[in-house]
Amino acid sequence: MLQYDFEESVGYWVVYTAHLFQRALNEELAPHGITYRQWQVLAWLALEGCLTQAQLAERMDIEPATLVSVLGRMERDGWITREECPGDKRKRLVRPTPRAKPAWEESVACARRVRARATQGFTPEQMATVKQLLAAMRENLSAEVLTTEAN
Repeated sequence: MLQYDFEESVGYWVVYTAHLFQRALNEELAPHGITYRQWQVLAWLALEGCLTQAQLAERMDIEPATLVSVLGRMERDGWITREECPGDKRKRLVRPTPRAKPAWEESVACARRVRARATQGFTPEQMATVKQLLAAMRENLSAEVLTTEAN
């Protein structure tokens, strides 16, 4: 009835693999009292620095209302602060606090264990190829999105 060539679909392989990565990371984080969403917040802040709530929601691909509850728990635990944006009082800037450092360090250890499991047996050359191909796909899709937004 419903048919599609999933085995030939690069999107299927990328999305399914990403889903398994997320699940494995969530399982690694859980015993440490860290959720996958909290890890995402800390990861984006580590990667890009201070971000608005709207920017975080976009990068995490979740609804802003969903993010608010995640940030509320993180703020309660002293991991982040939310401050008014100097240029726009309607926006809230999210910053990590020093209390987030132990959780972040534990999260990084978890992420490294998951990465090691996922890439077990890969040669350095294979890893370079994986990164190169995924970067090219990301570039191709980003260029398409930018072209669509410009029109």
